[in-house]
Amino acid sequence: MKPGIHPAYGPVVFRDRAADYAFLTRSTMTSEQTVEWEDGNTYPVVDVEISSAGHPFYTGTARVLDTAGRVERFERRYGLRGAK
Repeated sequence: MKPGIHPAYGPVVFRDRAADYAFLTRSTMTSEQTVEWEDGNTYPVVDVEISSAGHPFYTGTARVLDTAGRVERFERRYGLRGAK
C-alpha cells in the first residue's frame, strides 16, 4: 500500500444505545467522543442506530407473516382461470 493515502485503522468502540450493547473492533471510523473500555484504555466511540443485539432478525423477535392465506386468496382469484 502507498504510505500516506489511507485512513488510520485502529481500535474503535461501536455502541448501540437502544440495546445497551457495545463492542470493540478495528475500523477507519473516527469520533470526537471517547469511552473508557473494560481493559482500562480509552477508545473513540461511534454510536450506531441498530446492531446485532437489537436487530429483530438476530434476536429472534421478527414477525412471521401468514402467507398461506395470501396464497389461497390468490388461487381463488386467479388459479382456476386457465383450467377451464
